Order: sequence, then structure tokens, then C-alpha cells
Amino acid sequence: MRLSILQEKLKEGLNIVERVSSKSLSLPILNNILISTEKNFLNLAATDLEVGINWWVLAKIEKEGKITIPSRLFSSFINLLPNKKIDIKEEKNNIFIECENYNTQIKGISADEFPIIPKINEGESVSFDINLFCQSVNQVVDIPVLSTTRPEISGVYFYFNKNLITITATDSFRLGEKKIFLKNSFNLKKEYSLIIPQRAVKEIINIFGEKKGELKVYFSTNQIMFESFMEETEHSQIQLVSRLIEGEYPNYKEIIPSKYATQIILDKNEFLNQIKAASLFSGKANEVKIKSGSGDKTIEISSQSSELGSNKSLIPAKIKGESVDISFNYRFLLDGILNIKSSEIIFELNSDSGPGVLKPVGDDSYIYVVMPIKAS
Repeated sequence: MRLSILQEKLKEGLNIVERVSSKSLSLPILNNILISTEKNFLNLAATDLEVGINWWVLAKIEKEGKITIPSRLFSSFINLLPNKKIDIKEEKNNIFIECENYNTQIKGISADEFPIIPKINEGESVSFDINLFCQSVNQVVDIPVLSTTRPEISGVYFYFNKNLITITATDSFRLGEKKIFLKNSFNLKKEYSLIIPQRAVKEIINIFGEKKGELKVYFSTNQIMFESFMEETEHSQIQLVSRLIEGEYPNYKEIIPSKYATQIILDKNEFLNQIKAASLFSGKANEVKIKSGSGDKTIEISSQSSELGSNKSLIPAKIKGESVDISFNYRFLLDGILNIKSSEIIFELNSDSGPGVLKPVGDDSYIYVVMPIKAS
């Protein structure tokens, strides 16, 4: 293998693929990235056996070949080089790197030992705007928690219909649902529902979040592939393949209240600041209390700690329905508030034991359900 490439281009690719190279003691090859060349393209690949990434770039290829190189070492070294042309050649499972005043040898491992990253290009696929998709996923991705007893809630649930993508996540104490309403319908023969591991979803956001254009998704029985393309050619630029979590996602629609006893509309930033202030005195249970009387035009937010003191504040609000006296984990409230994009928030409540619902004013695409702390 012999090739030439600019340092900034190689650095870009390494920063993407090294995210999934794992520190594995049982399978040292997973610590490496696969470098290969074909025609005019350089390909970098990495996997941890759950998520795999391929990245391509146009380069000057003098001789085709492939080798695996320690990911962290190679990436750290390339990042230190000046933004000049890099010449790379491979001989007997070693690569030799020349760039300006640098002349370096790195020992590798045969490419034959590297796991195959599957390419899913059979079956149905859909395309949509990268930026919109990543922004939407970002509103729910931090909710799941790793669960060995209920692995299905360890991931993010996706439902693809002809003109709708629904993205849902829960940890049993709160739930976020984001809907993407599509201008153009997908040409799908059937609906697809699947659960993607949280880590893979976070990598989708990290890798594709700043890009523009279309993101293509390929469906298969137990895996999914996300693909973006080069601007200068129709060739793939990035492919991310992830396994799917087996199992059936909970029927979460059942826990979303269809009506409310109390509806509160209030300023998002003011609400956010007052919950943050109350959190400083919330104690070990992270508890903040929300209270209002019938006919009030303000809600009271309070917290107290036997060790730190207490806090009480009032915030103007439009209140409909019954008086309320309810407590929540402030961390869960903050997560919901921060993921709402409108300047005003609707907060719907049902007694002191029913779930509360946060949603933006004037936007039906996002809903956040949070369970209260039950009075002891």
C-alpha cells in the first residue's frame, strides 16, 4: 500500500472512526483501525462489535493494500503533524509515515484478523435531512439507562412510518417522545419499529450532527446502517452500522395522560432558573415542590435541606384547573425543560401521584412525561 493525503483530511477521518475502537484485552485487534485503499479512495474502519464505522476520502493512491494500526497511537501522532502532505506506505505489517521533518514507523497487525463490518444495502431504505434528525434525537438520547433486567429500555426506540418518524426513550421514571413530521412520505412497504443502543445513537449525533444534506438509513432484521455521502461525488463518506436491541418496547402510550387536572403555562427561562435555584437546597432526594392554589396567578417553587437551609420563590403563570401540591426530582425536570425549544412551557399535572407532562407552547412534536416523588 502506498498513498498520499493531506494531514487535515486524515485527521478528520481518524477523529470519527477512533470513537468506536475499543480497549479490549480479549480481542486486541479491536484496539486497531483498518486502513485500506481501493481505486482513488482511502478507507478507515473501526468496530467494537456493537457499532462499526467506515469512513472514505479521496486520496492519491499509488498502490492498493490494507493493514490495521493501533487506533490511539496513530490518531495521536497524526494530530501532532503539520497540515502538510503525508506519505504513507505499508511493508510487512508496518506502516512508514513521512511528513515534512517527520519520518516514522508504526507496527501493525494483518488486516486478515480484523472483524468484518457488515454492509446493509439490501431491503428497504429511507432518506431525510441529517440536521433535523440529529437535533430531534438529541432531545431524548440522554434519558435511557443501562438495564440488564429490561434491556429494551437501555436504547432509543424508533418508529418509521410513511410520513412520520417517532423517537422515544424512557428510564421508567420519565419519558421523552419526539415526532418528525415529513413533508415527503417515505416509499415504504411496511412500518419499521426498532430499538438502537443508546451509545450508538449518541455516536450518530456526534458523527453526523454538524453535517448537512441527506442521511440514508438501511433496515435489516437485527442491524441498522446510517450513511452520508461525499459532496464532490456520490460515493459514501460515512457508514455507521449498529446492532439492534432485541425485545419489544413497552407500550408507553398507556402512561401518557390523555387529560389533566391542572394546566400551568409559564416562561421557560424563569422556570428553569427557579428550578436551578431550588435544586441547591433540595437535599439527598433531589426534591423540589411545586404548589399553587385555585385561582392563583403564580406558582410557588420550594425546597429545603436540614443541612443547607431552604428556598422559596414565586413565578407568574397562567393556571387552569385544580390547586396543586406536588414534588419532583429536580434533575428530571431540568432535563425536560432544557429540551424544550419554545419560550413558554405547558406543564400539565394530575394529582400528587400521577405523571406530569411538559411540552412546548405551539409545538405538538415533543412531549416529556415525568413521575412525581410520592409523599412518604
